[in-house]
Amino acid sequence: MADEELAERVARLERLVADLSDRSADAAAARVLAAGADRDVAEVRAELRAHTGTLNALRQDQVDLREEMREGFATVNRSLQQIVGLLGGAQPGAGESS
Repeated sequence: MADEELAERVARLERLVADLSDRSADAAAARVLAAGADRDVAEVRAELRAHTGTLNALRQDQVDLREEMREGFATVNRSLQQIVGLLGGAQPGAGESS
């Protein structure tokens, strides 16, 4: 009986070793997948940073354009006021009699 028991134990150990070998292969595959996912996440983060930078630059351009427009309109208003002043302060419709 000792030989049969020993044969069973050896067979059981061989199954365990085969199972552990399969698990080891699965773990290696999981590590490869995890590394790939990590790279993908890093790429997405880099793209997100680039997009955020682009949006921030666009926002700054809009802020600058708004300021230029305000300055331009102020200049036009001052110029129009000077023209009105040079014309004697006449306002539209002021020369009409009732």
